[in-house]
Amino acid sequence: MIEIKGIVDIDRLMEWRAEVIRDVFSAEADTNLLETNRRYYIRHIADGTHIAIIADCDGTDCGCGGICLTEELPSPDNPSGRCAYLMNIYVRRAFRKHGIAHRIVTYLIDEAKKRGCDKIYLESTADGKSVYKELGFRDMPDMMKYYDTEYQY
Repeated sequence: MIEIKGIVDIDRLMEWRAEVIRDVFSAEADTNLLETNRRYYIRHIADGTHIAIIADCDGTDCGCGGICLTEELPSPDNPSGRCAYLMNIYVRRAFRKHGIAHRIVTYLIDEAKKRGCDKIYLESTADGKSVYKELGFRDMPDMMKYYDTEYQY
């Protein structure tokens, strides 16, 4: 059985964050990055602009995810101006292909809708695209991202 639980234990979140960075980005998180992440969680969970969850599979933590809640200038495609950015959608390798990512994302979408978000978006790895497309996400061809020439990733 898969159960989704909200989490505010910062140490537990930090363990998950370090695992995501290692597995998804194939990198070790340096002390400065982890401390910046810790400060982010402390500030934004307390003020309600970040929600973090853990998926539990029969008593074992198997995945995680979160949403960052923001507001932008209202527009025709986002009349409320409320946005939810899904982040750190992650399932441990031993638990993949069992619908856990689907459950995590569905839960987070529902949370975003409860908070009045008209725009829900995310960045995706190639492995995650099929789950997101199945849930109604579409590629956004008109988006661009700035990369500082000194920033390599």
